[in-house]
Amino acid sequence: MSFPRGVPTIGESEFIHRKRCLQMAMMATAPNDNDTREFFVARKATPSYVKGRRDFFKYRDLGVTAASNGVMRAQVTEGSAGMTRPTGWHYHVCDGQFVYMLKGWVDLAFQNGETVRIEEGDSLFIPGGLPHNEIATSDTLELIEISVPADMGTENCDPPDNTFASG
Repeated sequence: MSFPRGVPTIGESEFIHRKRCLQMAMMATAPNDNDTREFFVARKATPSYVKGRRDFFKYRDLGVTAASNGVMRAQVTEGSAGMTRPTGWHYHVCDGQFVYMLKGWVDLAFQNGETVRIEEGDSLFIPGGLPHNEIATSDTLELIEISVPADMGTENCDPPDNTFASG
């Protein structure tokens, strides 16, 4: 098949990749006979706190895990005494983790040696499997965290070779 001059073309492997991505997206959102997903409203006035990964934070479940049948999780993480210690180097077993800062700030170190501070109004996406270390927070903080899938595992890992980032 030939294309007119100037029309961009892609190779077969890129075409197959794009086709698979489109198929996965359609399967994830298309209703089926067994679809039991429902909408859910989480009220700040009646919070549902759940156990989280860190004992120095409070985690408010937003009901997304149940409403999406485990496709994704959304929660509000709150801190009122600052981080008592770095989390240590770890990565998450998931497709990705998205963080949006509502109040305060969090410092994170990444395997490339970069330290990033996210502050009120900032957001951060961490792909699954990417080692990082939360090293400090403001005394009070509030953030929204979304992960796909909902059942996000956390695995400790060795610090990278360039460990000038503490923890």
